Amino acid sequence: MTWLDALADKALDCDLPTREEALAVLASDDDELLDVVAAAFRVRRRFFGRRVKLNYLVNVKSGLCPEDCFYCSQRVGSGADVLKYSWLKTDAVIASAEAGVAGGARRVCLVASGRGPTDKDIDRVASTIATFKERNPDIEVCACLGLLSDGQAERLADAGTTAYNHNLNTSGGHYADICTTHEYADRVSTVEAAKSAGLSPCSGLIAGLGETDEDLVDVAFALRALSPDSVPVNFLIPFDGTPLAGQWTLTPQRCLRILAMVRFVCPSAEVRLAGGREIHLRTLQPLALHVVNSIFLGDYLTSEGQPGAADLAMIADAGFTVEGAETPSAPSATSAPSAASATPGTSAPPVAPSAAPTAPVPSVTSAVSAPSLTSPSPATPSTPRPDLVQVRRRGAGTTLPANT
Repeated sequence: MTWLDALADKALDCDLPTREEALAVLASDDDELLDVVAAAFRVRRRFFGRRVKLNYLVNVKSGLCPEDCFYCSQRVGSGADVLKYSWLKTDAVIASAEAGVAGGARRVCLVASGRGPTDKDIDRVASTIATFKERNPDIEVCACLGLLSDGQAERLADAGTTAYNHNLNTSGGHYADICTTHEYADRVSTVEAAKSAGLSPCSGLIAGLGETDEDLVDVAFALRALSPDSVPVNFLIPFDGTPLAGQWTLTPQRCLRILAMVRFVCPSAEVRLAGGREIHLRTLQPLALHVVNSIFLGDYLTSEGQPGAADLAMIADAGFTVEGAETPSAPSATSAPSAASATPGTSAPPVAPSAAPTAPVPSVTSAVSAPSLTSPSPATPSTPRPDLVQVRRRGAGTTLPANT
């Protein structure tokens, strides 16, 4: 039995790894990378089978945030040329959310920029959620509105909200290096307030903020202590006009190790591959599906993701099933089989959602202008690819159709 076998066995029993074990995953070498992914896949398969849950983001209020989070394109003083608009009307929010549902999303996430909502804001969002749930009773709704005040989480829960997202983002020791207008403890208390109100806690991290391996393990352990049901793992999108512009420290291999470490620490949580996956994982995105069990479909808050059709093709080609799908579908005939799908015990037929397009889908690699499969070693900063950072110009807040 290898150390990775032992680590996977521990995760299967929902036992917390030691810090040394978690750090060892991040420090593993390239020769061990597929073994790391395979060990994480054992855990993912035990708790989630071969299902991939699709989530869809709706930016209901974009830009003009008074907080100074260094990574954020919506921060105060941001020079990023992102969409800026105040609260969308209920009809616009529901139309955008239902576009995601039509694309196969089982959860829609309503996100608003700002430090936190006023009571009037809570009234607005709660009313929108109640209307959406009347029309879509089986679809989960996650709200992400910033720091919550007393009683606000309860009002969201009463309106039918399923979950509340508030990411820790990084370790407590590193937090002051990425934000000065609020504290790490404020984020922890908001997650706890949402959980106490009966909302499903959703909290994750952003990698690539200049953190150390120790910081990554610290935030993963802190998340485990909060027992979130969902753990989004984001990778920094270094927007021009933000303090972290030009910071390209991630490689596809590094991203896979981070995802695997989170899976070992939070084995039964819905680990969600979130913002920045196309930019940093690039052509290794299908391998990540063997670690995570959830992704965002299409675009993000202020940046564009790969086409939704390419997301669906990627899932099918890798041999996974979209959660809630009913109609089996063969992988795209134009796509080569994923090397990762040859993992022993992974021969289940792929299934695409019934809403999958019938027209030929673009290849996953071309959809994000992916570079060569040859990537820098994890010890070397990734080659900057600012051309991959595409500001969102469609969907919520625009007159153009959403990318689903």
